[in-house]
Amino acid sequence: MNRYALTAAALAALAAPGFAGSGTDAQVGVRPGFLVDHMPDGPLKDKLAACETGPFHRTDFSISHRGAPLQFPEHTVESLKAGLRQGAGILECDVTFTKDKQLVCRHAQNDLATTTNILATPLAANCTKPFAPASGDTPASAECRTSDVTLAEFETLRGKMDAGDKKATTLEAFMDATPSWRTDLYAAESGTLMTLPQYIAIVKAAGGKFTPELKEAVVPMPYDGMTQEQYAQKMIDAFKEAGVAPEDVYAQSFNLDDILYWVKNDPDFAKNAVYLDDSDETVKGFDPMKPETWEHSMADLKAMGVNIIAPPIWMLLTLENGKIVPSAYAKEAKAAGLRIITWSLERSGPLSLGGGYYYQSITPAVKSDGVMYEVVDVLAKDVGVIGIFSDWPATVTYYANCMGLD
Repeated sequence: MNRYALTAAALAALAAPGFAGSGTDAQVGVRPGFLVDHMPDGPLKDKLAACETGPFHRTDFSISHRGAPLQFPEHTVESLKAGLRQGAGILECDVTFTKDKQLVCRHAQNDLATTTNILATPLAANCTKPFAPASGDTPASAECRTSDVTLAEFETLRGKMDAGDKKATTLEAFMDATPSWRTDLYAAESGTLMTLPQYIAIVKAAGGKFTPELKEAVVPMPYDGMTQEQYAQKMIDAFKEAGVAPEDVYAQSFNLDDILYWVKNDPDFAKNAVYLDDSDETVKGFDPMKPETWEHSMADLKAMGVNIIAPPIWMLLTLENGKIVPSAYAKEAKAAGLRIITWSLERSGPLSLGGGYYYQSITPAVKSDGVMYEVVDVLAKDVGVIGIFSDWPATVTYYANCMGLD
């Protein structure tokens, strides 16, 4: 059975009455209860604990980030199904393209070496940079792009947990590098890669909504005659061809020009377009507490036609007397009338280590996993976010249901 047939079988399973993701019920499992147990005593803990027996249903406040990659290989059919089962109302496909310009779901155009088994297949010969073991101070490396393979070749690959050991001296060690706080349990018999049309079909069959992200190309654009604008249009056209209503699509990009292209050329789809803001990585001296360091004011973004902005969690939060509160960035965005989405919960591993990148503005307050729902509560009630991306959507689904959020 070829890869497309496997995906077709998965689509049939999704449409079957027995698939939990095809209804509105949600399975949240034991993790939310674990997080609540680790919270300090108080009204929020009491409120969340009282919701333990549910029932739980799908909610647009819960956004599936690459499926459910805390435990499933990202951007695979199995990961997407897990996100649906966990109650995510909106599900993501990071969109890039193959050698023959077909749109597929991958977080980056050049991540095949760490997210698939390509290095262990004959297609490794196609990779831009073959595997090189660690030697002295030089780390192990490999770069395999979706544009290194055709769609037919892409569909022969299997997804794996995203990891690559930079200290590895063998290919096997490089590939077998899943962090200890994740798992390979569900990777052993999963890993069905998806095209953009297949992702659309799965989510549509389950009655969900969509957040496709137009990924930056690592190859020079235009690529084989395809310009950046044609690439942006091609992604939107896939939803038109599938008969998806514009209001069910939250098209994303870190490239403001992509958003502005949609504003001009596809205004119906642009209404819910999401400008992903990574100014902390692109703007020298950026500080979410100092508006004078921002490339664009929130009012200017709104005037350009941006309606939804999506920064990482840490940019929306700060500490005042040890209490987690909204940042200046969050207040300015809300004042300008921008809707706010944020990313990504459940991506940091155990929070006893301080939370790393996603919690850097509130590190002194991050001492255990128990702080996670405190963060979500501030984001929901004080910042006013309309949705939260999570690598384990059940965590957000539980909170949204408990608090009566749609």
